[in-house]
Amino acid sequence: MDWGNHKDILVFVEQAEGKPVNVGLEALAPARTLAGLTGGSVLTLVVGTDNAAAAEKAAVLCDGVLSVEGAAFGDGCTDAFACALEAVVSKYAPAAVLAGNTPLGRELTARLGARMGLGSAQDATALKVEDGTPVWTVPVYGGTVLNDVAVDTVPVLATVRSGAFSRPEAAAAAAVTAEAVDVPDEAVRSRVLETVQEISEAVNLEEAKVIVTGGRGMGSKENFALVEELAQLLGGVVGATRPAIEDGWVSRAHQVGQSGKIVAPALYIACGVSGATQHVSGMSGSGYVVAINKDEEAPIFDVADVGIVGDAVQVLPLMMEEIRRRRAE
Repeated sequence: MDWGNHKDILVFVEQAEGKPVNVGLEALAPARTLAGLTGGSVLTLVVGTDNAAAAEKAAVLCDGVLSVEGAAFGDGCTDAFACALEAVVSKYAPAAVLAGNTPLGRELTARLGARMGLGSAQDATALKVEDGTPVWTVPVYGGTVLNDVAVDTVPVLATVRSGAFSRPEAAAAAAVTAEAVDVPDEAVRSRVLETVQEISEAVNLEEAKVIVTGGRGMGSKENFALVEELAQLLGGVVGATRPAIEDGWVSRAHQVGQSGKIVAPALYIACGVSGATQHVSGMSGSGYVVAINKDEEAPIFDVADVGIVGDAVQVLPLMMEEIRRRRAE
């Protein structure tokens, strides 16, 4: 692939409540792979009203941090963020622009692509290099098919799925450079007047190390309490499939799957989960999967590292008893 004079890789790291969103930091890993092809540096872009905390976190994972601060970015308006990204891309002429596959990351890369006539790979789960060309693996058809995509426009645009890549190893902190970007009034066509956050939105499935998920096989809301008990015992977070949520056993903020959250914890325990494609596509990046289901033909066993054939309602109490016994020793 001909990169021309473009060498550096730019990674937009989104922030939430003053902290960098984990998937943005994970995107620095494929950025390092691309930088190996182009011979350039990995640059992190942070945009907000106070970028100090995010810049500090990113500085040890990349070669340089570009910080764009201003009141225009205070309400999270995507028009202002798009203006900042386009200005930085115009100045630095990167070989690729990466972001996490969040609503903001998808919108910014799409808008940049539309304005510059660029192709993009969205929701990438893997990156490989073939004959000097980066090839992204992206899910299509609701995650039932994994497709390899090579983007032949420069800069390459891509968003990466949460948990698909591990953060790079930390090193000495890179320099942080302040970038001044003027956001003209005519560039802002929409404004966020009010943001309302439900208490349930505090559930952080994407960054959980342990997730215990309950499905229809739990049978009832009372039985689903076993899932919550195991999650608490392991210091994890409760997940749920769509049927469990529709039956009112837990709030929608806990949903894992194509129409919920995409997760990749170190340990994923699926209790009474059949393993529908829509659900599996949302947790297939997990490090170690334990599945409990009384149907030995359940598709969830195809992606499990350990499968337990049995009624989760009977298995979970035994599992928790054993965990407590071992901890007491």
